[in-house]
Amino acid sequence: MNIQKFMRLIVGCLVIVAMVKIFFNPSKDTSVKTHQIIQGANFWAKQRIPQLNLVHNEEDPVKKEHADNPEVQPEEKETIQSNQEELQPVVPDDTPMDPLKIVHLDLKGAAPKVKYLEQIFPLLSTLGASGILLEYEDMFPYEGELSILKSSFAYSPEDIEEMKSLAKRHKLELIPLVQVFGHLEFVLKHEKYFKLREVQTFPNSLNPQAQGSMDLVQDMLTQVMKKHPEAKWFHIGADEVRGLGESKDSKRWLETNNGDMGKLFLNHVTAVGRFMTKLKEGIKLILWDDMFRKLNSDTIKESGLQDLASPMIWKYIPNMDVKEIGNYISKYEQAGFKGVWFASAFKGASGIDQKWTPINHHLKNHLQWQKVITSMPQYKSVRFQGIALTGWQRYEHHTVLCELLPVAIPSLAVCLQTLKYGSFDTEAQKEVQRLLECQIELSKNECKGASFPGSDVYEMVKKINDNLESSVQKIMQSYHVKGSFSPYHRKRSFANPRNLAFFKDELKKLMDEWDSFLLTFRQNMEAIFYPDTLEEWLEENVNEHIERLHGMVVDAERIIKLNGQPKVDPLKKR
Repeated sequence: MNIQKFMRLIVGCLVIVAMVKIFFNPSKDTSVKTHQIIQGANFWAKQRIPQLNLVHNEEDPVKKEHADNPEVQPEEKETIQSNQEELQPVVPDDTPMDPLKIVHLDLKGAAPKVKYLEQIFPLLSTLGASGILLEYEDMFPYEGELSILKSSFAYSPEDIEEMKSLAKRHKLELIPLVQVFGHLEFVLKHEKYFKLREVQTFPNSLNPQAQGSMDLVQDMLTQVMKKHPEAKWFHIGADEVRGLGESKDSKRWLETNNGDMGKLFLNHVTAVGRFMTKLKEGIKLILWDDMFRKLNSDTIKESGLQDLASPMIWKYIPNMDVKEIGNYISKYEQAGFKGVWFASAFKGASGIDQKWTPINHHLKNHLQWQKVITSMPQYKSVRFQGIALTGWQRYEHHTVLCELLPVAIPSLAVCLQTLKYGSFDTEAQKEVQRLLECQIELSKNECKGASFPGSDVYEMVKKINDNLESSVQKIMQSYHVKGSFSPYHRKRSFANPRNLAFFKDELKKLMDEWDSFLLTFRQNMEAIFYPDTLEEWLEENVNEHIERLHGMVVDAERIIKLNGQPKVDPLKKR
């Protein structure tokens, strides 16, 4: 009996061991499905490329590719390592396969306060944005020798930390943008840097051959990078390098290099790219593509830039030529670029002094870009990495303000949802209207009854845009103003009080209504923007009309008191 019990115990143990082995044995099928490219409206589906399953001691093929790259010299590797130790943490190579949808904040004018960003970042995330492109310009808190570059209202280091925290909280990739070649007006306007201008009389572009130019660029990049050590992407600008080749230094270089303007440009941006990869191991660089468009793919490939950065192809017009964009993509693919970015516009690209964002204009631009996005599977060796929805605040540092950010929120919402759904169909429109609590009317370029952060400024700018100038013009064209209160009458203090009485009260009422309205407008603007923005916007869009109203009221009251006396004769001796 005891033997039988013992045998049963042994059999039971064997069964248990067998079951444990079966349960914990990993599947022999270790194949991993490759990431599928989803076309059309589903392009933005949340797919991820799986991690590589490397056997122990097997080398990562990406690292092997860089190790085999003859462009990286031994001494350069040593420098990269030392800089890696200085700037921590190292950026992990975990870039998502999903193309990013980045909202561009152009801070060269009307930079919003961080308190407003605190309200707007969650909305951007909900609308479908996955990142923010911060074009700092003079809003970065530069220090030391570069402190001259910062605006009086530049963000503080604490502001930047808060922005980074907000972005992380709302799952928005934060990408700094620092210009390194063209559009350096905010730097080269200072007399201290006149000697670094490519054209001595213009502050647009840096002289790449001048002593001190690269030191300046490296110092700017280092300061910004130290405030963004966690950044995975960094945009180095490099568009519209006006006047390149016109300085004496550049002309001498061109004489000894067969007049190769392409190489002159590529040498500088490639040197900047190499510096950035040494400064921060693993950083992924972006630059605008327009300076490449006339270069052939072999010229670009010879520079080595394709191993350092990705081009961002930009086009902002409604009737964008999709075939032309395809030609650029093909060229950059042939040049060896592994990835490509696109740049559309949700504001600031429809007129240099535009006050009111034309939603339909920007929607059409995004519909064209959607066609390009859908075509990307045909390009086998270059990957679509993302699209930046640009929101230009000025065409350049010295030009007037374009539309304010709150005014363009409906346009931005329409454009983001168009990219999400593949078109601005009924579903996309319903989603925009639900999130902004408004009625979108594309034919009128407006969002009626809106309720979003800054919607009070949106509504008030609309009233100013639609009614201020026209209301003043209307009263100036009235019968009695035209007949009895002309500039001549006012200058000579000559009018019949009876005639002025017909419009005096209406004139005063109009002035009081606008004064009261603008007092509230100022308060709402001050909650979002710094004082310099309010001053500039009022000067450009309001003051001329309000001052005319005030002048008319003062003159009418003064002349009425004269009781119709003879006109002032400038020729009569007093």
